[in-house]
Amino acid sequence: MIMTTICYLQKDGKTLFMHRIKKKNDINEGKWIGVGGKFEPGEDPETCVTREVYEETGYVLDKLNFVGFVTFPGIVNGEDEGMFLFTSDCFHGSFKPSVDEGQLEWIPDEKIPQLNLWEGDRYFFDWFKQDRKVLACFTYENDQLVQKKIHFY
Repeated sequence: MIMTTICYLQKDGKTLFMHRIKKKNDINEGKWIGVGGKFEPGEDPETCVTREVYEETGYVLDKLNFVGFVTFPGIVNGEDEGMFLFTSDCFHGSFKPSVDEGQLEWIPDEKIPQLNLWEGDRYFFDWFKQDRKVLACFTYENDQLVQKKIHFY
């Protein structure tokens, strides 16, 4: 299983997204996603997400909110992905809007439904408002969500 993290940074009624438009053969090509990436050897989820956010945005996370864990069976060339989902509204640093993977942009929260998101990602924004943790499984076929399982704790 490929292990990843993702973090949605939030401030002043806006959420930071990466528009994946720069990387060739990218499973996320054209999608708007949060900031994150794959674990490096020996990393735990918090270390991974903190490193990824800094590398991709220039921001240092002061506080993290763990939202849940999501699995995606067979999504990466037939291999499963496990993703730790976080938010943060407490960070500092010098913002860099462009990285190798895509363009970063602060999106007003009311415009999020208009973005080209993975269908399962649309559930995340309701989860962020709840005081519960989530365990979910989203199965895709040809970029279409065909099955979902969501459990709150």
